[in-house]
Amino acid sequence: MTVQFIGKAHPRVDGPLKVTGRARYSADFNQPGQAYAVIVSATVGLGRITGMDSAAVERMPGVLAILNHTNAGKLPYRPHKAGIDPAEGERLHVLQDDAVRFHGQPVAVIVAETLDQAERAALALKVSYEGRKPIVDPMDPGAQKVIPDAAKRPGARTVADKGRGDADAAVASAPVRIDQRYDIARENHNPMEPHATVAAWDGDRLTLWSKSQYLVNEQAEIAAVFGMPVEKVRVICPFIGGAFGTSLRTWPHVTLAALAARHIGRPVKLVLTRKQMFFTTGHRPRTLQRVALGASSDGRLLGLVHEGAGETSRYEQFTEALTSITDFMYSCPNLRTEYRLIPLDTGTPNHMRGPGESSGAFALECAMDELSYALGLDPIELRRRNEPKLDESENRPFSSRSLMACYDLAAGRFGWSRRTPQPRSMRDGRLLVGMGAATASYPAFHAPANARVRLLADGTAEVEAAASDMGPGTYTSMTQVAAEFLGLPPERIRFRLGQTDYPATPSHGGSWTMASVGSAIRAACLAVREELEKLAIADQRLPVFGATLDALEWSGERLQRRGEPSSGRSYAEIVTSAGRPIEAAGSAQRDPNVASRYSMHSFGAVFAEVAIDPDVGTVTVRRLTGAYGIGRVVNPLLARSQCNGGMIGGMGMALMERTALDPRDGRPVNAHMADYLMPVNLDIPKLEALFVDEADPHVNPLGVKGLGEIALVGTAPAIANAVFHATGKRVRTLPIRIEDVLAG
Repeated sequence: MTVQFIGKAHPRVDGPLKVTGRARYSADFNQPGQAYAVIVSATVGLGRITGMDSAAVERMPGVLAILNHTNAGKLPYRPHKAGIDPAEGERLHVLQDDAVRFHGQPVAVIVAETLDQAERAALALKVSYEGRKPIVDPMDPGAQKVIPDAAKRPGARTVADKGRGDADAAVASAPVRIDQRYDIARENHNPMEPHATVAAWDGDRLTLWSKSQYLVNEQAEIAAVFGMPVEKVRVICPFIGGAFGTSLRTWPHVTLAALAARHIGRPVKLVLTRKQMFFTTGHRPRTLQRVALGASSDGRLLGLVHEGAGETSRYEQFTEALTSITDFMYSCPNLRTEYRLIPLDTGTPNHMRGPGESSGAFALECAMDELSYALGLDPIELRRRNEPKLDESENRPFSSRSLMACYDLAAGRFGWSRRTPQPRSMRDGRLLVGMGAATASYPAFHAPANARVRLLADGTAEVEAAASDMGPGTYTSMTQVAAEFLGLPPERIRFRLGQTDYPATPSHGGSWTMASVGSAIRAACLAVREELEKLAIADQRLPVFGATLDALEWSGERLQRRGEPSSGRSYAEIVTSAGRPIEAAGSAQRDPNVASRYSMHSFGAVFAEVAIDPDVGTVTVRRLTGAYGIGRVVNPLLARSQCNGGMIGGMGMALMERTALDPRDGRPVNAHMADYLMPVNLDIPKLEALFVDEADPHVNPLGVKGLGEIALVGTAPAIANAVFHATGKRVRTLPIRIEDVLAG
């Protein structure tokens, strides 16, 4: 089939809806007779509830109900874990007991006729506690590291201990050594759209209009919580206003909305405040890492040690691939990685864009940069000398690996050759200028997915999948895939997502949506064409009647006898003759035999230029250039947009984002957009995303690897390395602050 639509920079098909305000987000689905719910959050960080003075609040105007652990009733909370949920521990059972496990935990929910009335009542509700001092800092003397239970299991993505050779001895005896520690702050996701759920019961059936990156899991989770059949829960979410992983899990507010709606017998809307989004919807965990490198005098790695620990809650063990990137990134005969958790009195962390890899890459890539200076080698040359021929951790070839091609492409465009190697050697007037580089990588994931295609008599096609679109352009890219394999122009395809009525798909995260859902749509398109072929050769009214399947061919949307264009008939003609829409389903999953033979990852190289005022220590990112090997690029326009967003997120991680907790009670002291800093328009530098020409037939039928995470992964270390080049001061904590630059 001739490529027509994949690879083209097609504009967003949902763009007009968004710019005209017609796109409906979860909080926009107001229902007749709807009431409003507001959560009351715990003001202690650990302890138990001893009292709740609700009598006066019940008499306030418009108040319909005050639900807490004494009157909410016992919910079944049947066992349920999706791949996105922590494998060990048990999710928070909201309003089921008097225990307070972390600051901000929901302890009550107020339901009222209006939002204003519910908010006033929530402020008036007096809750008393028996509180204890929580441990919320992983460096607190009372905090203890533990081996993650899930990481002990065979085949786990995140492994507690892994290695080859004798890494510690190799590092200790190496001619050149680096041994440093790195500290990355906790971050919160903070998308534009807050979490929101509108819940409505119809008898024993529940409909949720809810912000979710994983609709079929939200359906299954709520069914488990309420002890009801999955098919009696319906979840709708056609648009998401940003998420970055925060909506992958089903958080307590969804249960509270459904509980409140059932209690009052009316639809209920519950929208979290910005402050509440720092409490119960996950966060990137704070991590502490140590990287030790030993190298020969010519820059060959002899030993590598990477130890990492991340925070988790006490009631669940959240794990991420903190040390996994180290296993395969560079050739090294002696390597040891160690991963631990530090249980704290906080809510459970969650996947945040580039989870694990972005934090692990910061430590590894900064250490590699430090080693390059110790050796007097160009940082790119150091990586080139340690480029592996295969994945040495698994002894498997890479399905494709374009890392050095990425470095060559990005370095040329960035102008790396103009960099002078000595720290503090480049200036622009009185400003110090620095250039840094770092490697990016992310696994080329794939998960089983399903889709459905329906051809109509008017010559259009409907394509359905229970996926989500939080901004990367899923509507558009899936339309392009369907157009490619149906031979129809995109304007004649209507792609629908965001409902659990549609065929099940995996979560919209992990950079696997195109690989998984796109491959399922391809399969459905091929299946519906096959169905049309069978109908056409059995239809006496069509010129291909009686032909064998081998004697037919497609020319765009027209089916014809091979070499006989005059016998061709379009979709519309075949469907009209059949007298009904023609429908077919398709599914896709990775061949386990192929998956076991190859190590599958995306790779990239990120370059940063910073300018630093030596008097006040301000860091300005001037340029970011990234080149990526991601297999086939479905839509370059969307792909560059994804990379721009990832680089901006990496800027935030490097220089701004930090959730500060009060050690006395675990309260996030900057739980608002005035003090939780993120890049704004004036901070955004010149961004450039490039793609190497990479073909990978092993990863999936489309040859795509995914892009959502990788652009963030390498950005923070590239900026940190540029800061060192500019100042000669190595900052090993994120975010890099003015006082870090000025210190020493």
